[in-house]
Amino acid sequence: MVENEKNDKGIESEKDAHSEKSARTPAFANYLAEKRPLIEAFLAETTPHVAGSSPADTRGGGRLAQDLEASLYGPLARFTASGGKRTRPALCLLGAEAVGGTAESALSVAAAVENFQSAALIHDDIADEGELRRGEPCLHVSEGTGVAINIGDLALVTATEVVLADDGLTGAAKLRILGELTAMERRTLEGQALDLSWVRDGRWDIDVDDYLFMASHKTAYYSAAVPLVMGAICAGGSERQIEALRSFGMAAGLAFQLQDDLLNLVGDAAAQGKDFRSDVTEGKRTMAAVWAVRHLGDGERDELVGILSSKTTDETALARAVSLMEECGAIAHVQATARELVGEAKAHLASADFSADATQTLSSMADFFIERLG
Repeated sequence: MVENEKNDKGIESEKDAHSEKSARTPAFANYLAEKRPLIEAFLAETTPHVAGSSPADTRGGGRLAQDLEASLYGPLARFTASGGKRTRPALCLLGAEAVGGTAESALSVAAAVENFQSAALIHDDIADEGELRRGEPCLHVSEGTGVAINIGDLALVTATEVVLADDGLTGAAKLRILGELTAMERRTLEGQALDLSWVRDGRWDIDVDDYLFMASHKTAYYSAAVPLVMGAICAGGSERQIEALRSFGMAAGLAFQLQDDLLNLVGDAAAQGKDFRSDVTEGKRTMAAVWAVRHLGDGERDELVGILSSKTTDETALARAVSLMEECGAIAHVQATARELVGEAKAHLASADFSADATQTLSSMADFFIERLG
């Protein structure tokens, strides 16, 4: 009996500790953890594969099917399975629940967003000449550039197919969702085009507004706004709700990108490893860099542009570039702008009616996006 009482007390202590930890964990982080198994299961279920009726199954004793598995379907399945927190697909589910629907009603658009993310990462790694992704060699390294491009293209096709195959959506809903999806893809490509071409052309005549336009297109649409909107459409949200979520997502998504830039410059070097300060090495026109170029004196501006243009990996040079940005107030300005965007995002939530739980989670999401520096 005494031993049982001790065990009971121990169990209660563990429960109390777990409850205390849960209370300290942001609502959005809890939401990600809760929905991830549902998303993972659906992604596994909808991963493309050689169709059973394909001639590849009957010609050459199944040899062609094996070839397709080895060079197309298998690599994409492994890449998809290795994904991170599944933040973007979780936002699709949150958008549906915010307007009174179920998370399950938005699983197809969640998979669509994740497949687009896979395509973007595979193609980005080729453009950036990356070596590692998610702790493994990039697909263009392990499979070859041509094959990797093809695998990324399959991910893009799958993003559309998974929506078309959703029997729970009406034809009108599918059409509207595909319109949102393709517009999101185009905007992301526009943002990527500006990001890449500014570096390629050695452009430093851009200003903060130019950067914000690029970052909104490259990140905010597909990282927050459109996933929330597509989820709300799946659940039959009103136009007022849909547009409030879009505005919320644009502001929160842009804050996410600003914080992502800061993490690369002044975040945890050990956690980021070789990617730490890679934006300096790649000469990225981040908001901090653009602000600094506009506000530094001639000598220091030339020094910073020289480092950003040199593709250096020297830690002393990288640290000097960040120091120049800090000295002119660029880092602080970016931090302040991110906080302002979070405040703006939260204000948009008040413009429509959402469930109380979803409002709390969305508000937590905005904070989560800018609190990653600790």
